[in-house]
Amino acid sequence: MIAVIKYNAGNIRSVLNALERIGYEGTLTEDVKIIREADHVIFPGVGEASSAMAYLKSRGLDDVIKEIRKPFLGICLGMQLMCAHSEEGDTECLGIFPDTVKLFPTGRGYKIPHVGWNTVSDLKGPAFSDVSDGEYAYFVHSYYVPFSEYASAITEYDDIRFSSALWRDNFIGTQFHPEKSGDMGERILRSFLRWSI
Repeated sequence: MIAVIKYNAGNIRSVLNALERIGYEGTLTEDVKIIREADHVIFPGVGEASSAMAYLKSRGLDDVIKEIRKPFLGICLGMQLMCAHSEEGDTECLGIFPDTVKLFPTGRGYKIPHVGWNTVSDLKGPAFSDVSDGEYAYFVHSYYVPFSEYASAITEYDDIRFSSALWRDNFIGTQFHPEKSGDMGERILRSFLRWSI
């Protein structure tokens, strides 16, 4: 079973639709028992960090997520919430990765948010087993994770080199949206769902 965590964030329906396109069915849930028993867990999201964390804590989902030992994929806001802290709302996050999520600096000539297609490189980990360096993924974000020891993909936006994916033990995060990244994204989702621990 694939549990897709339901919380105070958007873009969940597009993840469920992407799973259907590649022949899988996700169960949208905030039920702790279902999440714990799932074979794979997906933590999607578009939204604001502090309100999303407040929602997770109000339902005890913050502790549940940290206890999961099955393959776990956080997408966009989901990846950011897996870090230790976010500058968005000065938010204490889950701490799975010891990184701080930062706002892209303003006044430097490039657009914020970073929206559109960009390349991913220096790929590592089970999610990228069927992806080549330099392929394009779809991004929509104003906050980013600087280069990290847990980076499993790197992207450059103007002169900022950031972690576009993270990997630690059973936890994977992508700053980009696999569900919106065409064939490349579908290959990432398939690789993740084939991954067993």
